[in-house]
Amino acid sequence: MSTPLRFGVLAMRPAATRAEWLDRARRAEDDGFGTFQVSDHFDRSPASPLLTLAAAAQATSSIRLGTLVLDNDFRHPAVLAKELATLDVLCDGRLEVGIGAGWMPADYAVSGLPFDPPGLRVDRLAETLELLDAVLGSSGPVTWTGEHARVTGLRSVPVPRQRPRPPLLVGGARPRVLGLAGRLADVVSVNIDVREGRVGPQATRSALADAVDEKVGWVRAAAAGRPAAPELHLVAYWAEVTEDPEEVAARRIAAAGLDLAPQELLASPHCLIGPRAQVTERLLQARERWGFSYVTVYDSDAASLAPVVAGLAGT
Repeated sequence: MSTPLRFGVLAMRPAATRAEWLDRARRAEDDGFGTFQVSDHFDRSPASPLLTLAAAAQATSSIRLGTLVLDNDFRHPAVLAKELATLDVLCDGRLEVGIGAGWMPADYAVSGLPFDPPGLRVDRLAETLELLDAVLGSSGPVTWTGEHARVTGLRSVPVPRQRPRPPLLVGGARPRVLGLAGRLADVVSVNIDVREGRVGPQATRSALADAVDEKVGWVRAAAAGRPAAPELHLVAYWAEVTEDPEEVAARRIAAAGLDLAPQELLASPHCLIGPRAQVTERLLQARERWGFSYVTVYDSDAASLAPVVAGLAGT
């Protein structure tokens, strides 16, 4: 039996007022999206993710609230655990914690944080995942020591509403991160390869179907021993319901400077450009071929995709 489809909307457009932010979250809920998500960059994200979600929690009742994704290097794991537990209480148990190792050099340049080699950043992420699982999943004190962090007698105060803890989403495109996610995360986001620090040639080529085949294979191999397989997620970076998909694809390619032909972009599972029936079929095919049951679109594309979401969510 197939896993029911659910959809997220990632808030990437700036908003100047509280009313605008709350209206955006309510609209996502009304349109049938399952998760309202905020990213975590100093200059590129429109707002602080945890504060934005805390505000959105007060204006919504059913939509889940997620980070896509927190940069692990921006917060000490003990501080992060406290913030996440509090936020899960404030949103009545609707929090979804997306977290990654950090990838955008500009974030580190503007903040003065050291942009360490990928292996070291992934090491720290692995420790944070273990620590969050231990602290958020326990009502008692946790003493834990790693190479990069340690806590002594740390309690989760408050205790999260969700038990055993809020779900963890981890994404990536390389074998080590996807293996880590396959072993430890509740949701694995199979992403494009951003090792260049931007959506350049490496990233765009990794959005093609054969590359996704390989990445999903790494996740499945890592998750083979788990009692239940993690949910598979992807971001549809390019999404629009249209009767002229090639023209829209060419326009998106030109705007982003992508190293792809229109037909290549349209064939990518990260692309949902086409007539409504075709987009619907592509989502069903992605679930059948790869197991993707959770798909996020940018807020700039959400209105166009809303009819598709209304027809498929929960099916």
